[in-house]
Amino acid sequence: MRTASPIRRYLNNWHDEQNSAALYQALADAEPNPDRQEIFRQLADAERGHAQVWRKRLEAAGAAVPVFRPDFKTRLLRRLIRWFGPSFVIASVAAAEAADRDKYAGQADALALSSDERGHAAIIGAVAGGPVDGAAISRAEPWHRGVGSGNDLRAAVLGVNDGLVSNFCLIMGVAGAGSAQHVVLLTGAAGLLAGAMSMALGEWLSVTNARELAGSQLAKEAEELEQTPEAEQHELALIYRAKGLPRVEAEQLAARLMQDPQTALQALAREELGIDPDELGGNPWRAAGVSFLLFSLGALMPLLPFLLLQGTVAIAASAGLSLAALLLVGAVTSLFNGRSAAFSAIRQTLTAGAAAAITFGLGHWLGTAL
Repeated sequence: MRTASPIRRYLNNWHDEQNSAALYQALADAEPNPDRQEIFRQLADAERGHAQVWRKRLEAAGAAVPVFRPDFKTRLLRRLIRWFGPSFVIASVAAAEAADRDKYAGQADALALSSDERGHAAIIGAVAGGPVDGAAISRAEPWHRGVGSGNDLRAAVLGVNDGLVSNFCLIMGVAGAGSAQHVVLLTGAAGLLAGAMSMALGEWLSVTNARELAGSQLAKEAEELEQTPEAEQHELALIYRAKGLPRVEAEQLAARLMQDPQTALQALAREELGIDPDELGGNPWRAAGVSFLLFSLGALMPLLPFLLLQGTVAIAASAGLSLAALLLVGAVTSLFNGRSAAFSAIRQTLTAGAAAAITFGLGHWLGTAL
């Protein structure tokens, strides 16, 4: 009879593969691009095949195979895919695949699956990074559009986290000093507005500077294309060869793109400069607005109880609501840090909670001393 150890391993592997299959199927269902849709569908089929391997081993060991229920990460990612589309999470999915590509390396009975997982990581990484086939490039499909927004999930979580932690600590410090209710409210509101405006301004400047730099680079590239078209065509061909296209196909593709100067400029912008000429780094006002709202959302959590409650009850409610929000934010960070949702949630809550406790203690000491 087999020990419980391999059975537990088989079960964990089966569950991981089922989660991956469910996630890739969700990507395929939401993906409008037919080429990437097919890639996601094939990956889902491959992961289901892996799950079947572990299912058979469980059955051979006499272990019951439970009904599959997606874990927290998979459920959250599928919901985000439905709400915002594949591009919103593709960077996080690619990072997770890269982190798991060697998960079978230490399992002697899974060597064949190990090579498949490394292949999956390479494929999803290529999808997140842009097109690698000549047909997609020559059609000028906007595969690069939204790739930058594959990090939107990380930026959104960090924006909420910044507002939550900073205002939580600020409010606890003022409340610990024994300040009156209206002082706590005023301080919390000021912290929310000051932090949100600072974040929004920083984001506006960042995107504006990026757009200005992209515009100047694009103008320089247009000048080079006009003055030395042969050199630019040769450069395009080398880029496509570096992406894996055969020499003849890369040269034919570069020559075809150079027939239209505007198409050639767009290709050079994307492939050489990493710039999407249709977006030039994004809209600075949209970026500033989103940053303002996300920071405000996080900063509002510790402030809300003081609008409804008084004294010690308000302090306790603020701490409780903030810690609950920190648990949720921490769980969401597990989508791109490679750790479990429980570990990420507990770590986030303990570290931010400790910081708030320190500021509360300092506020109490200073309030007494002064």
